[in-house]
Amino acid sequence: MLDPHPTSFLSQRRLENGKDAMVPIKPESPLNLPTQKLSLGCPVLDRLVRGGLPVGSVTELAGESGTGKSQICLQLLLAALRPPSLGGLSAASLYIHSEFPFPLRRLRRLLTPFAPSSVVPTPLDHIFVRPAHSPDDLLSLLTAVDALLARPPSALPVRLLVVDSIAALFRSEFDNTPADLKRRSSLFFKIAAKLKEQARRFEAVVVVTNQVVDVVGGSESYGSSGNAIRVGNYGSLWSSGRRVCPALGLSWANCINTRIFLSRSDDIVRNERALVDEESDDRVHGTVVRTRRKMEMVFAPHLPEASCEFVIVSEGVFGVEAQSEKSETPSPTSQI
Repeated sequence: MLDPHPTSFLSQRRLENGKDAMVPIKPESPLNLPTQKLSLGCPVLDRLVRGGLPVGSVTELAGESGTGKSQICLQLLLAALRPPSLGGLSAASLYIHSEFPFPLRRLRRLLTPFAPSSVVPTPLDHIFVRPAHSPDDLLSLLTAVDALLARPPSALPVRLLVVDSIAALFRSEFDNTPADLKRRSSLFFKIAAKLKEQARRFEAVVVVTNQVVDVVGGSESYGSSGNAIRVGNYGSLWSSGRRVCPALGLSWANCINTRIFLSRSDDIVRNERALVDEESDDRVHGTVVRTRRKMEMVFAPHLPEASCEFVIVSEGVFGVEAQSEKSETPSPTSQI
């Protein structure tokens, strides 16, 4: 009969009165081990991800155009400069972009609320930007990045790596042939392996943005049938009134640690003081087209499925408190 308390296997030696003694080790779940995290820059959003994005893993932000993927990435660049006491990493960042141009003007607008001179005297000196034009270009760049991460050119270590976006690189590079699909999957695995290696080796936060594609067909297409392969809660992913799925398929889904889905929907309201964000204030005949955005946890090894709404304003990206008059966002009068 098996011993229900196998202390002989879960024990360590300790000197006690000059003699060896076996001391039981208390089993602990790896999910409860302390891990440094990078704040998203908003308490409401941080609660959704239980404190922030963890170091040592790859987090994906998936969503259609205009959902706020790049906005959140820019906010993370500045949040990383903050000290750990403010949710940051006291670290520099590398931003690899495949969609042009780089949104420098928007980054400058976020400097005051997220990286004031009192916290970081010259924040832009610690943000490094590199373009990538193809999957092979990205892989070569990531290989060269090892030197940047090992010997950062600034006084701060580089501990945030952003790739925006991975789908744009693969959009027109491959045909739907067995040979091209095999080569595409091979590049997926090489790029993901390199990102995971750098995240672990340099204790960095890695963030990758992805686009979405429309789901066509029955429930089998997004994994709710008994025979379909299911990675996360795909059945609930809707954006702009369409059922969608993150791009690049199952091969890429198995390459990332955490997937966060960003969606949007347009509501027509008549209240002129309704909550609207800076990208969607369209008043026609006394009505307001309000864009509602939602952040949803699709899968993660340490988080349950959860979601919250958020808005994009001139000061940044902020979550909206559910069923509460108090919001963590700026007041409607300060929004554009």
